[in-house]
Amino acid sequence: MAERADRDPIDGAAGRRTDAPRGIFITFEGGEGAGKTTHIRFLADALRAHGREVVRLREPGGTDIGERLRAIVLDPRNEAMSDEAELLVYEAARAQIVAEVIAPALARGAVVLCDRFTDSTVAYQAYGRGLPRAFVDAANEFACQGVRPDRTILLETGGAAGKGLARATRRGADRLEQAGEGFHARVNAAFADIARKDPERVRTVRSDGRKSRTAAAVFAQLADLFPWMADIEREDPGFFGRLDARRSRPGRSRAARKGE
Repeated sequence: MAERADRDPIDGAAGRRTDAPRGIFITFEGGEGAGKTTHIRFLADALRAHGREVVRLREPGGTDIGERLRAIVLDPRNEAMSDEAELLVYEAARAQIVAEVIAPALARGAVVLCDRFTDSTVAYQAYGRGLPRAFVDAANEFACQGVRPDRTILLETGGAAGKGLARATRRGADRLEQAGEGFHARVNAAFADIARKDPERVRTVRSDGRKSRTAAAVFAQLADLFPWMADIEREDPGFFGRLDARRSRPGRSRAARKGE
């Protein structure tokens, strides 16, 4: 079943907390095989343990309409889809998730964690496909209706695009993953360019080492938004190491570990 929004119970008849903290929107970006899912899940668990409502999403998707659009745009059988149609499908799914899930969640004080957002559209459709950047930016603005990430974590493997692509396609490749190594090299270069031009919002974290080291770096890049993150390793020295322990848990098959 496709991943949908993870929501905590909300107090109040109107579905809003009267004492809710400010909503915070964090996106995760990166090329294929960068490890976004693992680190989003780990971050979500930590935030919930510290009392925050967390809404965890992926793009495209996160709504009934968005998941159906995702199935269309990523289906390898739709190889005849034009680049222009591809862009508009992504933007349709984004407009729906912003209106239906992201904007309401932020309004009630939730932390929204999203696996891909507008930076991916710039990287894949503008840099990768070669569509006009100005049009892609305008389409993003229209779909988002003023909603923008507070922080973006760019996970970067540091290797050739083909290495990450191989990791991401062990169980088969979707339509975008089948676009070829040259396409994905342009996408990776685009993410690096986006980060250089917006260093306050986009923070680059290497993800080619131990998961614990990557997670610690992610938390360090979010500590200004969540001050407790600056002290978490001192208070709990084994906190990040749990991620590495999950990989080597006794009695679990290699196939089971790959499914994490």
